[in-house]
Amino acid sequence: MKFEAVIGLEIHAQMSTKTKLFCSCDNDSFGQTPNTNVCPICMGFPGMLPVLNKEAVKKGVKAAQALNCEIQHFSKFDRKNYFYPDLPSGYQISQFDEPIAENGYIEVEKAGDKLKIRINRLHIENDAGKLSHSKDSTLLDFNRAGTPLMEIVSEPDIHSAEDARKVAEMIQKILRTTESSDCDMEKGMMRFDASVSIRPEGEKKLYPRAEIKNLNSFKSLEAAIIYEIARQKENWTDGGALEKDQTVGWDEEAQVTKLLREKESAADYRYFPEPDLPPVQVSDEEINNWKNEIAELPQEKLERLKKEYELKDADAAFYSENPMIADYFESVVKKSGNIALSNSFVSTILVAHLNEKNSSISESPISAEHLAKLLKLIDEGVISNTTAKSTVFEAMWETKKDPEILVEELGLKQVSDSSFIENICKDALAANPQSVEDYKAGKKQALGALIGYVMKKSEGKANPKMVNDILLKILL
Repeated sequence: MKFEAVIGLEIHAQMSTKTKLFCSCDNDSFGQTPNTNVCPICMGFPGMLPVLNKEAVKKGVKAAQALNCEIQHFSKFDRKNYFYPDLPSGYQISQFDEPIAENGYIEVEKAGDKLKIRINRLHIENDAGKLSHSKDSTLLDFNRAGTPLMEIVSEPDIHSAEDARKVAEMIQKILRTTESSDCDMEKGMMRFDASVSIRPEGEKKLYPRAEIKNLNSFKSLEAAIIYEIARQKENWTDGGALEKDQTVGWDEEAQVTKLLREKESAADYRYFPEPDLPPVQVSDEEINNWKNEIAELPQEKLERLKKEYELKDADAAFYSENPMIADYFESVVKKSGNIALSNSFVSTILVAHLNEKNSSISESPISAEHLAKLLKLIDEGVISNTTAKSTVFEAMWETKKDPEILVEELGLKQVSDSSFIENICKDALAANPQSVEDYKAGKKQALGALIGYVMKKSEGKANPKMVNDILLKILL
C-alpha cells in the first residue's frame, strides 16, 4: 500500500523587540546570568498587572502581512492554563479564538513550480523559561520567561519532510526581511512543532497525528519528520493508523521520536479571556503604515533580480537571501554599468573575504562606489581583470584606498602601445617554436602558452585583448 504524509507546522519565533511582551525587562537574555533578567511581572507574582508591548503587536502584524494574512482589527488575549516547571504563573498568556491574523499563505519553489501552503493563523503569546537537564537534576532559568513570541500555524498542506524544511526556511527569510524576528536558532529564537500523520494515497481523510515538539534546527525538523513518517508506516502495516493524537519528542542523539503524552485538546487548557489585558484594536491607518514599512520580500526580490539583471537562479537566490549584499550589488551595478563583473566580484571575491573575516557587508572596507570604480578601470582597459582581482582588490581591502590612486601608486596601468606589445609577441614566437608549431597544427590551446609568455615579459601590464589579437595576426 502506498501512503501520503500529511504535515502541518507550528513555528514559534521570538520577536525582535527591546523589551519583553508585558514588562520592561530586556528581551535579549542570551548569555546573561540565569534568573537575573526578571521582574515581578514576568515571574507571575500575585497582583502584578501586565502591560502589552505595542511594538510586539506591530511586528506581529508586519509578519502576518508578509505571510498574506488577514489582519484582524479586534483580537484578544486568553489564559492557556497548564502546569510546567518553567512557566512561573501556571498559565501562558496567548491568543485562542480571536488571534491577531488569520487566513494567509506562502509559496515555495518545488521542481520549477510553486507550492502554495496555507497559513491558518498568526497569534502572539509570551514564552516560558528554560529547563537545563543533567543526569540527576534539572536547573530552571526564568530569564526567557515573558519574551514575546509569534506562533505561525500552517494548514496540513505539506506532504514531505523536504517541503516542510523549505516552508520553514522561507518563513525564516520572511520574518527577517520584515525585521519581526532575528530567528537565530542558536539563541533559541526560532523553534518548530511538526504534526505528522499518514493516510493511504488518494484518501482525503485526516488520521490521528503525532506532534513532534520543540525542534530547533532545519536539519532536526527534516530528520524528525522522515523518521516519524517511517514509524507510522510501520505501525500502519502492523495494525493500522495511530489510535489517538500523540505528542512526541525528538531524540537528537538516537535520531528517533519518543512518546511524551497523549496530545492535549483546547478543553485541557481551560482557555478563558485574560482579565488583566484589554482587547487589541488595530486601525486601518496602522495596518497600512506598517505594511508600507515592509521591505521587498525574498520571493519578490528573487523574481525581480532574475528579470532585471538576467541572473542565474543560484545567483538570484543568493541575493534574495542576503538583502544587504543584494543592495550592495545593485549599487555597484548602478555605478559601474557592468552587471556581469559586478556579480563576479561581489558574489565570489568580496563574499569570500567577508566570510574569511566573519564580517558582514556593512563592515566591508571596500565601498560599493570604490568597487564600481575598480570595475570601470577594467572596462576602460586601464588594468586587466587578473590584475584587478589579484592585486588591486587586495590592496583596496587592506588600505580602503580609491582604486585609481592604488593603480598609480603600484604602477599597474595597463600598456596598450601596439608596437611595444607586437615586439614582445614576436619574442614570444621566437622563444616558443613548439607552441607555434602546435597552434598551426590545430592545437588552439597552444595560444595560451604564448599569451602567458607575453604577460610575464610585460609584468602583467600588456593589454590582454591586444596581446590575443596581435598574436593571432602574426600567426596567420
